[in-house]
Amino acid sequence: MLTTDEIRAIPLFSTLPEAELERLAQTSADLHLSPGEYAVHEGGERALYAVLSGKMEVVKLFDGIERTLGWRVPGTIFGEVPLALSSPFPGAYRAAIPSRVMRVDAQHYYALAAASPDVATRMGALARERIGGLQGLSAEPPKTRVKLVGARWDPACANLRQFLARNQISCEWLTPDAPELETHWNGPCPEEQHCPALRLADGTLLIRPATRDLAERLGLQTQPRLGEYDTLIIGGGPAGLAAAVYGASEGLRTIVIEREAPGGQAGTSSRIENYLGFPGGISGDELASRALQQARRLGAEILVTRAVARVDTAAREVHLDGGDVVRAHTLILATGVTWRRLAIEGFDRFIGKGIYYGAARSEASGTHGLDVYLIGGGNSSGQAALYFANHARAVTLIVRGASLENKMSRYLVEQLTGKENVRVELNSEVVGVYGQTHLDAIDVLDTASASVNRRECGGLFVFIGADAETGWLPPEIACDNRGYVLTGNDAVKAGRWSHRRDPYLLESSVPGIFACGDVRLSPVKRVASAVGEGSMAIAFVHRYLQEDRA
Repeated sequence: MLTTDEIRAIPLFSTLPEAELERLAQTSADLHLSPGEYAVHEGGERALYAVLSGKMEVVKLFDGIERTLGWRVPGTIFGEVPLALSSPFPGAYRAAIPSRVMRVDAQHYYALAAASPDVATRMGALARERIGGLQGLSAEPPKTRVKLVGARWDPACANLRQFLARNQISCEWLTPDAPELETHWNGPCPEEQHCPALRLADGTLLIRPATRDLAERLGLQTQPRLGEYDTLIIGGGPAGLAAAVYGASEGLRTIVIEREAPGGQAGTSSRIENYLGFPGGISGDELASRALQQARRLGAEILVTRAVARVDTAAREVHLDGGDVVRAHTLILATGVTWRRLAIEGFDRFIGKGIYYGAARSEASGTHGLDVYLIGGGNSSGQAALYFANHARAVTLIVRGASLENKMSRYLVEQLTGKENVRVELNSEVVGVYGQTHLDAIDVLDTASASVNRRECGGLFVFIGADAETGWLPPEIACDNRGYVLTGNDAVKAGRWSHRRDPYLLESSVPGIFACGDVRLSPVKRVASAVGEGSMAIAFVHRYLQEDRA
C-alpha cells in the first residue's frame, strides 16, 4: 500500500500538503510490475503515473517496428501528454526490471490540479517539453522497410504492393521509368525483365519473390511454433481476429492461419462508419491492425501466406500448403467470403491491369486525375467511392438496380450525394472492356434505353456481392447449396447432427468445429456481428473442451 512518505519522494508531489498526500495514497493504484509487464499500452486511457522503483521503458510502434524512445526512473512521471491533450497514450510504458509504479486516475489528477495549481503548472511545462520531443520525432523523414520497382500494370507488382500494404509494411514504389529511380534505389537499377524487384532496409535484394519468402524476410510468422493447439482459427478477418483475441486472453493456445494478410475483406474497406465506439469511423486496415496487435500481444500466433490444403476432422489435423500439419482440439472456421466474378469477354486478362475485385487502399494513389468506375450498389462500393473521390477526377457508380437505397445504408447515400465528383448511374451494366496492355475503356449499357456508351476508364473496381468458398472443406462439415457452413439448429434441420447433445449456436455438423462471420449461414453480414460471433465462438470452445475433458 502506498504511504505518504513514498509519494512525497516524487518531486512533483514533494510540496503537497499532508491532506493531499493522504488523498493520493488512498485513491492511487500501487502497481508491482515484472520485467516486460506494461503499466500502460500505446493507445491506453489517460492517467498520471509516477515511478517509485525500478526502470520503465518507453516504446512506440513505427511501421510495425517497436522503437525505444526513452526511460523513466524513480522519481519521474509519465502521462502528462495524454492529460494535457485529453488523448490516449502515444506510446507504451513497460518495466525493464522489477518495478513499482503509482497510478493516479485522470479524475483524481484533475481534482489535485484544481486544489494545487503548482502541480498543474509544473505538469504543463513538462507536457510542453515532451510534446516538443514528439514533434521532433514526427519531423524525422520516414524510413521505408521496402523499396519496390515494378510496372504499374504488372499484376505481380500489384499483388506485392497490396500484400505489403495490408501487412502494414511501409513501401516506396517506383516504376522502372521513374526519373528518381537512380537516386532512390541505392544500387544498379534493375532491368524491367527482372521486375518486380525489392530492396529491404538491410540491403537485401529480392527479384520477383514469392509472398511467403518476402514475409519470412520481413519477420512475419509463417510457421507454427507448436505442434498442437487448443484452438486453430482458419481466416484472419474480423471474426478470426476477434476469436484470436478472446482465445489468447483466456489462456488458450491459439493460432490463426491466414493465406494473405490479416483483415479479410473488411481490411480493404476505406471507412467503416457504423462500428460501435468509433464515432468518426475507422478504416478496415486500421481496425485490422489494432486487432492484430492486440491478438499478438495476448499471445496468439498469426500465420500469414499459408493456405489450408485439407482438414482431417477425425484426427483434428489441419494440413497446410507446404506439408506442415497442425493439430488442434477445436477448429474455428472464419474464412469469410470472396468477391463474385463478372462473366464478360476479355475481363480476366485485365485483372490487376486496371480491373480489381474490391478496392485496396493502396490502389487509390494510382487514380489521381483519372476517371474511375465502380460496379455495385452496396455498402462496400459506397465506401470505396467516397475514398476514391479524394483522389480520382471523377468516380462513377454503375448500379444494376433502380435505387441505391435498396442495398446501401442511408448515411452512405447521403454522403455520396454531397460529393461533387461522384456520379451514380442506375439501371446500368458494364458489358465490354477494352485495352492493349491494360484497361483503358469500357462499354456501359443503359438498360432503360438499351443504349451502349463507350467511356475512357482509368480503373474499374467490382463489388457485385460475395460467396463462400468452402469446396475445400471435408464432406463431414455440412454447408448449404451456396457453400455457407450450417451451424446450430440449421445443422439439426438438415439432418447432419448426430451427437447425443444439441449443437452449440456456432457449432458445425462436426462437434468441436465452429464457424463464425460471413462464412456461416446467417442473414446478417456486418463487421460488428463477425466480431461478436468470433468472441462467442471462444465461449463455445471452452464449453466443448470442458465437456471433452469430462
